[in-house]
Amino acid sequence: MRRTFKKGGVHPPDMKERTRDVPIAEFPAPALVMIPMAQHFGSPALPVVGAGDKVAKGQLIGKADGRMSANVHSSVSGKVLRLEEKFTPQGRACKTVVIENDNSGIWADEIPCGRDWRAMSPKEIVEAVAAGGVVGMGGAAFPAHVKLEPPHEKPIDTAILNGVECEPYLTIDHRLMVERAAEIITGLRIIAKAVAAKEMVVGIESNKPEALKAMNAAAAGGGIRVEALDVKYPQGGEKQLIAALTGREVPPGKLPFDVGCVVHNVGTAWAIFNAVAKCVPLIERPLTISGDAIERPANLMVPIGTPVGAVIEHCGLDQKVKKILSGGPMMGMAIADPTIPVVKGMSGILALKKVPHDISGPCIRCGRCIEVCPLGGIASEMARAIEAGAIVDYEHLHVFDCMECGSCSFVCPAGRNLVQYVRQAKEEASYRRELHRKQQAKKQI
Repeated sequence: MRRTFKKGGVHPPDMKERTRDVPIAEFPAPALVMIPMAQHFGSPALPVVGAGDKVAKGQLIGKADGRMSANVHSSVSGKVLRLEEKFTPQGRACKTVVIENDNSGIWADEIPCGRDWRAMSPKEIVEAVAAGGVVGMGGAAFPAHVKLEPPHEKPIDTAILNGVECEPYLTIDHRLMVERAAEIITGLRIIAKAVAAKEMVVGIESNKPEALKAMNAAAAGGGIRVEALDVKYPQGGEKQLIAALTGREVPPGKLPFDVGCVVHNVGTAWAIFNAVAKCVPLIERPLTISGDAIERPANLMVPIGTPVGAVIEHCGLDQKVKKILSGGPMMGMAIADPTIPVVKGMSGILALKKVPHDISGPCIRCGRCIEVCPLGGIASEMARAIEAGAIVDYEHLHVFDCMECGSCSFVCPAGRNLVQYVRQAKEEASYRRELHRKQQAKKQI
C-alpha cells in the first residue's frame, strides 16, 4: 500500500491530461513588466530604484525589509517608467515597479556565475538564497532563506521535497521534475547542507510515473529516497506530506521545524539551485496555462511581472471564458484585471468556460466537511461563528491552522463557500490581534 496522510482528503478529477506531456517553453518577455514589491509572505520589499533609472536583468530593484521579507529583482533590462500602487493576484495592493523592456537582455554584473556550492558554508548558502529573493514556489511564497535557518533548539534531521502537485489542472512541477531533475536534486542537496539534515526525501504522487523515473535516476546512489505516494488531495500540504513520508504529526499551532523537518516545493529547490550555484535570482517562474477556455494549453517559463492577460492571449483565449484563476481550482484566486502581473508564488493560470452556479444554503449539519478536513477541523462551526460575528471563537476553532485547501467547500451539499469564510475569519482575527498589540504598546508608553 502506498503512503498517504491519515485524516480526511478528497479525490477531485485531476484534469491534467491537456498539459501533462507538454514540455516547458520560453515565454518572450513583454514590452512592459510590472514587478510588485510584495510577492512573498511578510513585509513588502523597499524599492531601491526610481522613475528614469536604467536597470539590467537580474538587478536588485526591491530590498528585503527585515528577515521576514524577500529581495525583488528586475526580470528584464530597460528603463523604470514609474512606481505605482497595483494589486497582486492575492488582492494585496503594493508598490509596483513598471519597467520598459529594451529587449537587450543585458544581465547585471556578476550574473550569472559559476559557484561550487559544496565549498560554501551553511551561512553562505542562506545568504545566497536570501540575495536571490527565493520564496516558496508552491503557492505560499514564504521567504526560502527563513526555512533554511531553523532555531538552534530545533535541529532538522529530514529535508523533504514536495513533488506532489495535487491541484487539478496544474502540471508545471511534473514537467520540472521530468526536464530538470538533476538541478532539483542538487537543490535538495543544497537545502540539506544548509540545515544539516541527514535524511533527504522526495514525495511524488503515483500518477506521475515519468517524474518518478526522472527523479529516481537523478537521485541514484546519493542517499536520497524518492517515494511514490497515493493520489489524494491535499497530499501536497506540508503537514500532510510530513505525515505521509515520516509518520510524524505536526501538532496544531506548530511548524515542521518542531518535528525535525523542513519542506520545500520542487520548484523552490530548482530556484535555490539557480541562486546558489549560478547566482541567478528568482526573476522568472514556470507556469501551467490550462482550462477549457484556453485554446493552446501550455507549460511556460514566464518573466516575473508579465501581465496575466499577455500570457493567456499567447495561448489563445476562448471568448466564452467565464472565469480566470491564479493557481488551481481548489485553492486559486479569481483574477478580474488582465494587467495583474505574474508573481513568484503563482503556479498556474486557468481560464474556464464552465463555472458552478451553486446557490449557497444553510448548513444541513451533515458533517461531510469534518470528514474530509485533513486537520480534523470543523469548517461549518467556523462559518457559523463568522456569520454570528463571534470573532472570539475563531482562534478556539484553530482557524489559523487551516491551509484553505478547499476540501470542505468541494464536498458541501449546501454549496457553502466555507473556504471564503475561513479567509474572512483569518483577516478579522489578524486585525483583532494587531489592534490588541497596539493597545498594549500604548499602555506601556
